[in-house]
Amino acid sequence: MKKVILFTLILIQLFICNYNSYSQGYLRIDGKKIVKSSGEEILLKGIGLGGWLLHEGYMLQMSGFANSQTEIRNKIESLIGVENSKLFYTEYYKNYVTKGDIDKIAEWGFNSIRLPFHYAILTHPDSPDVYSDYGFGIIDSVLSWCGSNQLYLILDMHAAPGGQSDEPISDYNPLYPSLWESVANQQRTVNIWKKIAERYSNKTWIAGYDLLNEPKWDLGPNNVPLRNLYIQITNAIRSVDTNHIIFIEGNWFATDFSGLTPPWDSKLVYSFHKYWNSNTTGAIQYLLNLRETTNVPLWLGESGENSNVWFTECIQLMNSNKIGWAWWPHKKIESISGPLSAVKTPEYQVLLNYWNGQGPKPTAAYATNALVNQAKKLAINNCIIQSDVIDALMRQPYTDQTKIWMKHNIPGLIFATDYDLGKINYAYKDNTYQNTGGSNSTWNSGWSYRNDGVDIEKCSDGISNGYNVGWIESGEWLNYTVTVNHSGTYDIVLRAAANQSGGKVLFRLNSINITPVIDIPSTGGWQNWHDIFIENVYLPQGEHKLQLVFFFGGFNINYFEFVTKTVGVSGEEDTFFPNKLYQNYPNPFNPTTVISWQLPIQSHVTLKVYDILGREVTTLVDEVKEAGIHNSAFRIPNSELASGVYFYELKAGSFRDMRKMIVLK
Repeated sequence: MKKVILFTLILIQLFICNYNSYSQGYLRIDGKKIVKSSGEEILLKGIGLGGWLLHEGYMLQMSGFANSQTEIRNKIESLIGVENSKLFYTEYYKNYVTKGDIDKIAEWGFNSIRLPFHYAILTHPDSPDVYSDYGFGIIDSVLSWCGSNQLYLILDMHAAPGGQSDEPISDYNPLYPSLWESVANQQRTVNIWKKIAERYSNKTWIAGYDLLNEPKWDLGPNNVPLRNLYIQITNAIRSVDTNHIIFIEGNWFATDFSGLTPPWDSKLVYSFHKYWNSNTTGAIQYLLNLRETTNVPLWLGESGENSNVWFTECIQLMNSNKIGWAWWPHKKIESISGPLSAVKTPEYQVLLNYWNGQGPKPTAAYATNALVNQAKKLAINNCIIQSDVIDALMRQPYTDQTKIWMKHNIPGLIFATDYDLGKINYAYKDNTYQNTGGSNSTWNSGWSYRNDGVDIEKCSDGISNGYNVGWIESGEWLNYTVTVNHSGTYDIVLRAAANQSGGKVLFRLNSINITPVIDIPSTGGWQNWHDIFIENVYLPQGEHKLQLVFFFGGFNINYFEFVTKTVGVSGEEDTFFPNKLYQNYPNPFNPTTVISWQLPIQSHVTLKVYDILGREVTTLVDEVKEAGIHNSAFRIPNSELASGVYFYELKAGSFRDMRKMIVLK
């Protein structure tokens, strides 16, 4: 009886496993949508594993002297020899992408991976029809890791035989025929895709095949050679695999789809790439028209290399138009614009210096050791996770809420770079925050620590987290979530450096000014740090939003520290809650500003505005107010006030205070 029960349980388990495998099914096409086997629409949210199975110079900081994979390999082999190069490449392939990378990608919320590969990883250039178990084994491993994390995998031929473009990304060599100049290269590309399809035809976690990355060649009107090659590859794939989607990229960096309509397969998706342009509907309208006229889905197969602001806005644009996407890339050496940044070793920098003509030639032994150790630094456990990038991709497109970057307690020291996570105009404001001007433009002058528009650079101060906020401009600001442990009065120590005078800064708490406008003097250099003291600032207990506002720029901020002066006794906090009139904000203003004040006890309050001759302009408040912090808005009556200096006066019991404000039309 026990044997019968055990056998029955085994059968049930096998049935469940087979059912789960079957029910997961292949992705398929339903009109303009990509859907699961159940018919439920899926928007692919992916990441591209660039730089791994096809090496790019800029990812390895080699772009000054080697850009294509062949150039990179030649540089390495000429320095350390073929056998030592094998040691490096073994470590490189082993560490660049591991199961740990794929696990993290799933944990972050992505649902797919685009895997770029050089055709030579699967078959040696000199050996047609001979395929590499090692290369296919790498893809098999990635597919297995994806399956265990329920991630879809898109296979992407990033470098075809001969090169599909004249760019280093396709490993093009002008000494040899390109893909478009050789029938043999084209046939070999067809054969490789057929071999791939044979191997993976029944793998349900394969989402599909991205046939050619970023073709770029003058192919004449309507891209006839591109269409013909795509159809050849499609027919070869369909002879062995009728299950998977085929992703088709347009000519000229996946932007020109002329001649690629009408579609020739029922499981086709048009894949475009988007870099360095505006995130408006107008920027993709031609693609939306393509989808509408062909009834074929769109997929943003590659985008990135920009600021967090641009990332968030691009994904919002894709979401609103029901277009899936894959971000580029997941990892580079010393990068703030991807999810992972590999630390650069000093020894590797010695090699870069040599190759750039800025240092002596190292020995082969030194160079081999440097390269192998740098390859080990590519392992995910050795990388820096850029959580701000992940937040911009996975959370910020769906909410305006900010999030704590780092816990800040008062009393205590707060580094200026550790402002909250969130969108621009919610977590921070910066005047230059994205790149819509081409590949040579930038969005971050310091290019360190975080990928927002906020300019952050390395800091040489004695006390620092290694970075400071710099290139500060008028009108910018930073928000911090802070926890005040005890109500009381605090002094602020602001650590600043400036090569000139004229900078001004203001602290606000929950939209209330808590300091006067603070002048930043010249300190004699951008890294010559001085303390600026602000005394007697009252802070109530609890969690608050602290804002650092920059009225006039031209200085750097390292940190600000709140030092306890007097602390209230529990239940008697109002004893330390003084009458106070704050500076209006903004100031100068036109047409509206806010005046804030605080009361320790209930009082009758009058708040009046006067001109420079002492004539009353208006009464904003004339009534009894409860203890606490209050705001009053003052709006200039239409054409009734000229530009100039005005005064506002607060009276509350025996307390009286007056401050100056400026109307600037």
